[in-house]
Amino acid sequence: MGDVILKAEDISKSFPGVKALDSVQFELKAGEVHALLGENGAGKSTLMKILAGVQEPDSGRLVCRGKEVRFRNTLEARAAGIGIIFQELNLVPHLTVAQNLFIGREHKTRWGTLDEGRMNLETERVLSRLNLKISPSALVKHLPISKQQMVEIAKALSHQSDVLIMDEPTSALTEAEIDELFQVIHGLRNQGVGIIYISHRLDELQHIVDRITIFRDGKYISTTRFGELTMDEIVNRMVGRELVNQYPPRHNTPTADKILEVENLSSHGVLEPLSFDLFRGEILGIAGLMGSGRSELARALFGADPVDTKTVRINGKPVVIHKPTDAIRHGLAYLSEDRKNEGLAVRMQVSENITMANLDGVCSLPGVLSTTRELAAARKWVDELNIRTPTLQQKVNNLSGGNQQKVVVAKWLFREAKILIFDEPTRGIDVGAKYAIYELMEALARRGVGVMMISSELPEILGMTDRILVLHEGSLAATLTTAQTHQQEILAYASGLGAAKP
Repeated sequence: MGDVILKAEDISKSFPGVKALDSVQFELKAGEVHALLGENGAGKSTLMKILAGVQEPDSGRLVCRGKEVRFRNTLEARAAGIGIIFQELNLVPHLTVAQNLFIGREHKTRWGTLDEGRMNLETERVLSRLNLKISPSALVKHLPISKQQMVEIAKALSHQSDVLIMDEPTSALTEAEIDELFQVIHGLRNQGVGIIYISHRLDELQHIVDRITIFRDGKYISTTRFGELTMDEIVNRMVGRELVNQYPPRHNTPTADKILEVENLSSHGVLEPLSFDLFRGEILGIAGLMGSGRSELARALFGADPVDTKTVRINGKPVVIHKPTDAIRHGLAYLSEDRKNEGLAVRMQVSENITMANLDGVCSLPGVLSTTRELAAARKWVDELNIRTPTLQQKVNNLSGGNQQKVVVAKWLFREAKILIFDEPTRGIDVGAKYAIYELMEALARRGVGVMMISSELPEILGMTDRILVLHEGSLAATLTTAQTHQQEILAYASGLGAAKP
C-alpha cells in the first residue's frame, strides 16, 4: 500500500429527523482495497456520496492527496480522480460501450459529427487495462449484468480515476462473475488504484480486502487490518450486540393443510410444467442457479407474466389468476427482489406505502380517504414489525434497506395476505437487518401464513426453510426436505447433475 490519497475527518451530515453521520473518519491509501462495513443506516452510503460530490457535509473536512477539498458536485469529485459505481448501474442501454464511456464528453470530427473511431480506440485501451474482451461497439443492453458492471468500472477509469468506490458490486452476480470481478479488482490494486469496497457479503472480504472500517448508527467504530478481527467480532462491532446464531430457531411446525396447490404451471421457453404444494405455516425455499426460472415462477404464479397453463387452488378452492390484482384479491402477495421499483413508492410516505394495497381499509366513506385511519393502520404495523422511521410521514427513500423491506411486508399484511412470496428478501441489507427479516418470516409462518422464499444464497435457504424446490433450466429438478439435504445435493440438482426427484 502507498500513501494516503483520500481522507475524511470529523464528517457530519444530517437529514430531517436523522443524523446520518456523526463526526466520522475514513482514509484510503493508494493500492489498497478498504472495506467500509456497517448495517443499513450506519452512514456508509452517505459518506460515499459526500466523497463522490453527490452531497456536501454539514461539517468536517476532506483531504485529497494532502490538500483540503470540498466537492460541490460530481464533476468536481471526478476531476479530482474519484469515481463511484453505484449498486444500481448508471448506463444508457441503447448506446454502445464506447458511447457510454464518453457520454457528455464525446469526441467530434472537424465536421462536428461523432468521432466513433477515436472513441472506440480509447475505449479499447481502457478495456485492455482491465483485461476485458468486450467490443467497444457492443450495445450495453446486450451485455450480461456482470459485463455492464465492468463497463461501469471502465467508465470511471476513463476519467483517470485513482480512487474507485464500489457499492455492493456483487449483489447481482453469479459466483463465476464474482471471481472475474475480483480479478479485475486485484489488477487495479496492483496498478495503484485505491478502492473503497462496500458489501454485506462478509465472506467476500477475505479474497480482496486489506483493511476494514466499521460504522454503526452514523458513528465511527474502528479501523483494522483484515484478519485482526474474527467474523463474529466484525459482526458484533457492526450491530453493537452479539449475534449468537445467524438464523433464528425454527419453532414452527407446518400443518398438513395445503394452503396453495399449483399444477402444470408452464410458460413457453421459460418454464416447463411445474407442480408443487405449499402448506399452511410452511417456509418453502426455491433454489436454482441464475436463469433457472426462480423469479419467473413467482411472477407467473402472481399473474405478472403470461403463462401457457396454470391450475391454482388456494385453501382447496380453484382460483383464476390472470393478473396481479386477481392474485391480491385471493390473498397472494409477491415481494419482488427489486423492491424500490416494484414494491414501493419511494417518494411517498411510510404511511401511504403501508396502506396503498388496501385503501378501502382506510376510507371513512367509499372513495373518501381518512388520514386518521391511515396513520392508525400504519402505526400498528410500524410498531408490530419494529420499522425504524423517525415519523410515519418519512419518505420511504430515506429508510435503510432492511426497513424498506419491512414496509413492503407491512403493506401485504395490512392487505391480509395469506401467501407471501419473498424474492431475494435479504439482498442488499446488512447482517442485523437480515436477522430481523428472518425473524419476521418465522413469525409469519407461526401465524399460519404460507411463505415461499427465493434466494441465491444456499446457507439462507438451508437455514430458513422446511422444504426446498430446486429448479434447473425452467424445470423442477427436485423437491427436498431441508433437514435431510445439504448444499452439495442442492447444487447437483441445480446444475442438472442429479436425476429428477419429486
